[in-house]
Amino acid sequence: MTATTESDSADWNEFVSRHPQGSVYHRYEVANLIKDTFSQQPYYYKSSNQEGSINGVLPTVRLKSVFFGDYFVSLPFFNYGGVLADTPEIAQGLITKAAKAATQIGASHIEFRHIDPVSANLTLRQDKVLMVKPLPDNREALLKEFKTKLRAQIKRPAREGAVARNGAHDLLADFYQVFSENMRDLGTPVYSINFFRALLDQPWIDSTILVVFIGNEPTAAAFLIKDGPRMEIPWASTRRKFNRLSVNMCLYSEALGLAIDKGCSVFDFGRSSVDSGTYRFKKQWGAEPVQLNWQYWLADGQKMPALTPSNPKYQLAINTWQKLPLCIANFLGPKIIRSLP
Repeated sequence: MTATTESDSADWNEFVSRHPQGSVYHRYEVANLIKDTFSQQPYYYKSSNQEGSINGVLPTVRLKSVFFGDYFVSLPFFNYGGVLADTPEIAQGLITKAAKAATQIGASHIEFRHIDPVSANLTLRQDKVLMVKPLPDNREALLKEFKTKLRAQIKRPAREGAVARNGAHDLLADFYQVFSENMRDLGTPVYSINFFRALLDQPWIDSTILVVFIGNEPTAAAFLIKDGPRMEIPWASTRRKFNRLSVNMCLYSEALGLAIDKGCSVFDFGRSSVDSGTYRFKKQWGAEPVQLNWQYWLADGQKMPALTPSNPKYQLAINTWQKLPLCIANFLGPKIIRSLP
């Protein structure tokens, strides 16, 4: 079990591409993207067989701040990560290696964002599910799957003049206007626009921006990432003053259609708590839950981390953030969110 270097990148990516749980976020280049965008330090581990071929990888990133502590995540800022290995024994060896490094540094924990659990020796968290929908071959078949009420909700924004456009850098400013305003209204620090620009710049990430306009006003927006046959919508937002026009229905309908146009067979709505508002919203589109098994290595004496907006200790900060002018929230947000997973 060894740490990796840039020379390992091709072999690392080849292993990720053939592993059934591998994702675009496991690719070696993500280390540099996170380091360059968030100024956080990646710690990447690999295992190799006697012939020198990689048979296991573990990407982690150290997040350290005065306010939120010192810990590792595999992987922060994205929904997926964790150990990829050919056998449980190899997986355990990589976890042990990462835990040893975390102990030496004095980190409180390591978070592994697994779909399927890989080790019985880790603390398990199962409060979130992944919402996934199989896609038909064409848009017409997709529309026929929807109930009458949903089809009516999809049509309503068009009567208000809503038009969906997809693109990349040309829509980045419009996307960020919607996204940052929504994050401020939720009381959540926002990512820097440079993070999304960096994602668009990567030739190994197939990303698309989708924006719903009414006139010249961006009203709803999403950042989509295609990973093989799967289309993921990791970031989506609407501007509160346009919610009454159901522009989110236009956004998601077009996102599903775009996924079909790009040849995807699965649409990934992201994670939700069971029976939450977002869970029910995704369910109406035909998404079904897949249990997420996030696992944790905890240093001696440490408890499970609770770095979530639902933690009561953050409520005052959330309420204060919601009242900030947008320009101030957008200036301060990236400085804070870089240390949150």
